[in-house]
Amino acid sequence: MRKLFAALLFAPLLAFAQAYPSKPVKVIVPFPAGGPADIFGRTLAQGMSENLGQPVIVENVGGVGGVLGVDRAAKAAPDGYTLALNSASTVSIAPFSLSRMPYDVKKDLALITVVVRVPEVLAVHPSLPVNSLAQLIAYAKANPGKVNFGSAGSGSITHLAGELLKAEAKVDMVHIPYKGAAPAVTDLIGGQVQMGIFDVPILLGHIRSGKLKALAITSAKRTQTLPDVPTTAEAGYANVTSDNWYGLVAPAATPPDVRKRIHAAATAALRSPALVERYAKVSGVASPGSPEDYAAFLASEQAKWSRVVTAIGFKE
Repeated sequence: MRKLFAALLFAPLLAFAQAYPSKPVKVIVPFPAGGPADIFGRTLAQGMSENLGQPVIVENVGGVGGVLGVDRAAKAAPDGYTLALNSASTVSIAPFSLSRMPYDVKKDLALITVVVRVPEVLAVHPSLPVNSLAQLIAYAKANPGKVNFGSAGSGSITHLAGELLKAEAKVDMVHIPYKGAAPAVTDLIGGQVQMGIFDVPILLGHIRSGKLKALAITSAKRTQTLPDVPTTAEAGYANVTSDNWYGLVAPAATPPDVRKRIHAAATAALRSPALVERYAKVSGVASPGSPEDYAAFLASEQAKWSRVVTAIGFKE
């Protein structure tokens, strides 16, 4: 009798997990439509839809450098129908740089998989008389406080990447924060700031047109879209790495079986040749893995960026 009662008690839960998904799934992209994050999110959603047999819809929810969108997913019903594409900053920088963090990464989010890694490139305005990272460092040391670098905003990965370079190279450069990458890049092209470290897709066209000079890729490997540009490690600064990246998360209380189904659909999509090719066209490297892989990677990212945040005394 007890066994029958237990079976009846858990039957609805099992039916729920097996039936997932029985309706469209939503993926929140925490940035405006049209940018690299949106491209990555929509491409993933399309691939997941094919694997789940249900539409996967993208909703753009911007604000606070992506934190608002991730927060909305963290507080959604934990039923597998609301997911989020998190950026690097929303889970590895914001927890240390924001005075009031609306969610706890460890307690409120279930890590599904890293989705894509996006190399960043250090570029300068052509008026700056340098053609390599070594020359830039030498110039900055000879002209302390005279090289300005723009970023997508205080506390963004583009800001902390510059601070990391300053610390490693022991140079005095001035940070100029903007409200987003677009205005920062506009001023970099215009010469109002001399340097910036941004995602390759954002600067690629301007580099190819000669409006900007690429000095180094801040990743472990060169990127196929700029194969002649050396890495920071090749230039002698192996610790200056600032890949941007995006992952997939769900509310923490999402049932394990549902999370497994989401993970299977996401990683299958990320391994498909069509998605890999589309990501590569915008300099993204599809990076599927296990939740455990994601957790280990996130821990290393948090360790790196928390040290930078602490070193510069940044808080907002």
